[in-house]
Amino acid sequence: MGEERNGMEEFLQRGSMAAQFARGAVKTGKAVSGAAKGAAVGGPYGAAAGALWEGRKKIGKVIAAMAALLLLPVLFLAMLPGLLYDGFLSWVSPSDPDTPVLNSSTAITENANNITFTINSILSEALEEMQAEMEADFASSGADCMEVVNPYAAGLVYNANLFASQYCAFRNDDYESVSIADMEDVLREGKGHLYSFRRREETRERTETDPETGEEEQISERWMVYTIFYNGEQYFADQVFHLTEEQRALAEDYAENMSLFLGDGLLQNLAGWDGNSIPSLGDVSFTDGATEVVYFNQLDERYAAQPYGTDYIGGYGCGPTCMAMVVSSLTEAYVEPTEMAAWAYENGYWCKGSGSYHALIPGAATNWGLPVSGCAVSEPQRILDALAEGKLVVAIMSEGHFTKGGHFIVLRGVKDGKVMVADPASYNRSGQLWELEIILKEASRRAGAGGPFWIIG
Repeated sequence: MGEERNGMEEFLQRGSMAAQFARGAVKTGKAVSGAAKGAAVGGPYGAAAGALWEGRKKIGKVIAAMAALLLLPVLFLAMLPGLLYDGFLSWVSPSDPDTPVLNSSTAITENANNITFTINSILSEALEEMQAEMEADFASSGADCMEVVNPYAAGLVYNANLFASQYCAFRNDDYESVSIADMEDVLREGKGHLYSFRRREETRERTETDPETGEEEQISERWMVYTIFYNGEQYFADQVFHLTEEQRALAEDYAENMSLFLGDGLLQNLAGWDGNSIPSLGDVSFTDGATEVVYFNQLDERYAAQPYGTDYIGGYGCGPTCMAMVVSSLTEAYVEPTEMAAWAYENGYWCKGSGSYHALIPGAATNWGLPVSGCAVSEPQRILDALAEGKLVVAIMSEGHFTKGGHFIVLRGVKDGKVMVADPASYNRSGQLWELEIILKEASRRAGAGGPFWIIG
């Protein structure tokens, strides 16, 4: 009996500490994320969840429920709520029955994948409905022909972490309703606004040959050209979730920490970038690989303070800067980061406060007439072969040697058995040789659009 009493007192003491931590976290805000991620090797909430798990047989169901409620604010304030949609009140996950759900990376990643699948399904439905709207509009226009410009035909663009984070901030005062099913209902109600289209009318001439006389005749046709635009996360933040400034800040912190935890590279920003730039590098090329590579740096004073949507190239423009290097190196065109950033923004590849959708890489390559194919971490020989053939490989990296979050770099060749890179944020790193093992290990684990590697050329 004494042992059980001591165990319960210890548990309640830990529960009180958790509650104090939650109250303090309100003031410390974003700093909580570091404590949560570093709690224990076993998982994102190792210390707290482990303590509850170890004492589950002694403390009883009532105390366990109290503990779960005490822990809820900690989970939300720890900036990773979206990972646990269906795990708050479940002690175990079927996919990992030997580990408490709050401490199971397997269960958390499974939930994250389910969230992404749900969002993807809704966006697919919304895009099909938008196409039906355009066809109906064309049918009533009386025009002869229609053309659809769809930047998302090769793959949907969206930031699942940002959607999930905005939803959690939206439900911040209603923990009990948080679930994937509830998120699906909310998103589905507003899916009619995920996409919009613009149309313009054109007169086009075509030549037709009379089969009887063989004479050519010019025929004028009236065309309707439709362009699809993705409204997405920003529309939902403003018009569906109606987030306050405080909730927006909370959602941004949620998204950043989700991206860091999942290693998906969805948030590409230079941590701590304060608007500074480096002196202009001038015209720089790397000639030590099979292909001469034109080098651009996003922090170069010529580009850093230039806009990328409502963000800046210096903080968020690694994607456009990489593709500026690729296009300028593999085609006759000379495309600077400013031009590529403008193109990415105009074609829907910019994600506010998050950098670029991964689809930017194949989208830009295709637009400039370059062959592109996705490549997985499990295909290292394809990467080496491509580099040896003079092709370039764009990679989306997660936390490690190149970034604290997400970052695009260009792999530009092989030398002495190691990989040469062109890092748009560091000329010094671009001059070093890298073990392929490091690049494979630190590449994004949940990249979209065929990544984390794209072989181009």
